[in-house]
Amino acid sequence: MDWAGPVVLGEPSGAAAETPSVGASTSSEEPSGPAPVLPPPAGDAQAADDGVFKVRLANFEGPFDLLLQLISRHKLDVTEVALSKVTDEFMAYIRAMGPDWDLDETTEFLVVAATLLDLKAARLLPAAEVEDEGDLALLEARDLLFARLLQYRAYKQIADIFSGRLDDEARRYPRTVGLEAHHAELLPDVVISIGAEGFAKLAVKAMQPKPKPQVYVDHIHAPLVSVQEQAQIVVARLRELGEASFRALVADTDDTLTVVARFLALLDLYREKAVALEQEAALGELLVRWTGGDGDETPTVTDEFDRPPEPPKEEKKA
Repeated sequence: MDWAGPVVLGEPSGAAAETPSVGASTSSEEPSGPAPVLPPPAGDAQAADDGVFKVRLANFEGPFDLLLQLISRHKLDVTEVALSKVTDEFMAYIRAMGPDWDLDETTEFLVVAATLLDLKAARLLPAAEVEDEGDLALLEARDLLFARLLQYRAYKQIADIFSGRLDDEARRYPRTVGLEAHHAELLPDVVISIGAEGFAKLAVKAMQPKPKPQVYVDHIHAPLVSVQEQAQIVVARLRELGEASFRALVADTDDTLTVVARFLALLDLYREKAVALEQEAALGELLVRWTGGDGDETPTVTDEFDRPPEPPKEEKKA
């Protein structure tokens, strides 16, 4: 099934048209057994020793990857490639490397060689023998095999990109510095002579529940402005005016505490339905209208803001 024949890789142009390709032959016969490995030209000695597996056939000579590219681009017929000779040369190449043979390169060759073998089998199947759908599917598998070749090339290119990225990142080194002197002095001294008894005391101290923190309010001063007194002032002015703005109700104040106390008084009066509050727009002028009647009775205003805070109760110890 393996045979080699002439193939035209493309029409050369210019000076290249006068120079025949290395290893080209017009003979259609293929010698039996492993092909002899021809020595490379003197100018290509470095390329031959670069560790890359190269194929030498009657109609092709070059790297194995180039053979795959030519087949995938339809510049070389797979039926004209002697796969047995390629395999024999690769085995000789592996033996020459000795114990330093590359597993990745071997696996790569097996994948490509198996794909080429399936492709060649599909191409060599005579069309006259197609009698059922199975044989037809076998012939149509050629397109699938070409797709596998292209997929292999794509994965290989991505692997080369990842390899380059890994090589670039391998040249990065983090900046490592020691502890600064003023920080090193803050470290406690290491006590080496401590024994089991000392560790037990430290454990008891660490595991002992801590008392709950107490918040003292003795430093907080008593309220300086009484909300009940300010409520009486607001009620007296509203009974006199009937309606006034909050700005007018606090016009005579000279401190913030009095303004806050009168506002709290208004809230209590609103809760008792003694006043009505109107505001046409957000953050606009607040109008206060008296609705508590004309009686002399003063609405009830809470004294919760005038009481001093109660001291915290001590918890009973169990």
